[in-house]
Amino acid sequence: FVYLFKLYKDCLRWTLLVWLLAGSLALDARRVRQPRCPAGCTCTKDNALCENVRSVPHTFPSDVVSLSFVKSGFNEITGGSFVHTPALQLLLFTANSFDLIDEDAFLGLTHLEYLFIENNKIELISPHAFRGLKTLIHLSLAYNNLETLPKDVFKGMDALTKVDLRGNSLICDCKLKWLVEWMHHTNATLDQIYCSGPPIHQGKKINDLLPHSFDCITAEFASYQSMKFESISVEAFTFGKEQYVVFAQPFAGTCSFLEWDHVEMTFRTHDTIQSTSTVVCKPMVIDSHLFVIVAQLFGGSHIYKRDTSANKFIKIQDIDILKIRKPNDIETFLIDGESFFVIADSSKAGSTTVYKWNGNGFYSHQSLHPWYRDTDVEYLEISNKPHLILSSSSQRPVVYQWNRSQKQFDRRTDIPEMEDVFSVKHFAVKGDLFICLTRFIGDSKVMRWDGAMFKEVQTFPSRGSMVFQPVSIGNWQYAILGSDYSLTQVYQWDTKRGQFVPSQELNIQAPRAFSVLSIDNRVFLLASSFKGKTQIYEHLMIDLSN
Repeated sequence: FVYLFKLYKDCLRWTLLVWLLAGSLALDARRVRQPRCPAGCTCTKDNALCENVRSVPHTFPSDVVSLSFVKSGFNEITGGSFVHTPALQLLLFTANSFDLIDEDAFLGLTHLEYLFIENNKIELISPHAFRGLKTLIHLSLAYNNLETLPKDVFKGMDALTKVDLRGNSLICDCKLKWLVEWMHHTNATLDQIYCSGPPIHQGKKINDLLPHSFDCITAEFASYQSMKFESISVEAFTFGKEQYVVFAQPFAGTCSFLEWDHVEMTFRTHDTIQSTSTVVCKPMVIDSHLFVIVAQLFGGSHIYKRDTSANKFIKIQDIDILKIRKPNDIETFLIDGESFFVIADSSKAGSTTVYKWNGNGFYSHQSLHPWYRDTDVEYLEISNKPHLILSSSSQRPVVYQWNRSQKQFDRRTDIPEMEDVFSVKHFAVKGDLFICLTRFIGDSKVMRWDGAMFKEVQTFPSRGSMVFQPVSIGNWQYAILGSDYSLTQVYQWDTKRGQFVPSQELNIQAPRAFSVLSIDNRVFLLASSFKGKTQIYEHLMIDLSN
């Protein structure tokens, strides 16, 4: 019995020793798992202050809910920097040198309420830098180097009540339009902040701007389709509720008609008219009949009519070869319900001639000045009166006015100080009449009708230019200056300046003409190329605020 009792006491002693050892190990384990305050940081019960640290530490005491960084040496706040400190409620950065806040920089801070990033050198904030901060109520980005903010950078931060952006040089352009829209829909308040640019908004309070204060819709011509043929003229037209395009191909000797494929969404061949040295294929619709005036350098010029029953073009008339020897341009027009066309002739022996439809065919109505080698003719209305402007290699552009009693054009005036003009094209902006005058070498010009004469508005350096064509698309007014030696320049009309401003460059080899076609809610610019592939561009609207 004594032996058994002694054995029991020994077992009890060993059991107690095991329990004490296990407790000691558990205590040591807890001490190991409890993070210490990182080097370079000072920690109190629930706060930590880090100064001059080279990176964001990954471990802090678990009871730290407030963390500050001062004069730190890291260059950016990288993604996931605080996933190991999910209990933080306040985070402050001041007088640091970093300039970038990366994507998901504050991921995992599901309890963060206050974020102060002030007096740093931040120039760029990633679009999703603040993703996941659903509990944040106060955000300060004051006194940094920010000029803009990525669109919707505050998305998902529905608890925000205060945003501070003071002390930044914010550019109030289209990239910041979203902020103005957000300010008018959020419950958060913003201190008064001022625009440092652009000039139109410089010095204004961002808080006073409205979404419609920004003009953010622009447009461009994007390459859409390339045709494997050269061409010297292009015309878009409508016939039988369908829209077509016709190109004059001088080397192939054809008028090539294209139609829009509504399924494939491309232009495809529709028909052709065989000819010789074709320079112009001019469509003309009269009483639901389609006529095409085909101007040729050799073999005379002809008029074709579309036979809808046979679904082909048939030649119905030759044009007087004694008057039209070297055609260069054709214009069609209506005066008092009567149909006319005029052919500019560029030969010494020929004469620019007006033709009139008499119900059965076209006859010579009036020959304008002979011997002047006309290169272009433009029909336009000045003060609601029909006019023609003839361009010539031998004299200044001549303006003719329609005489209603005589039913002919009378010479009215010429355009002074504009020798060597190859062509003239007109356009209108808000009731004002303008013309674009093309020079091959020298200065092409834009002029405005002042009630008595065309006066110069703007000049454009021309280097091998055979076309300076105004193009209107909706509310957009363009002028396209072609070049045989360089890129084609696209200019856009600036209403406030009353001038064209550079918009875009197009790579077209030796452009000769442009035309616009709208179909299936799309707008196309068709460009003839004398020495390369004929090009088709789509006019695309671009929202700069996106």
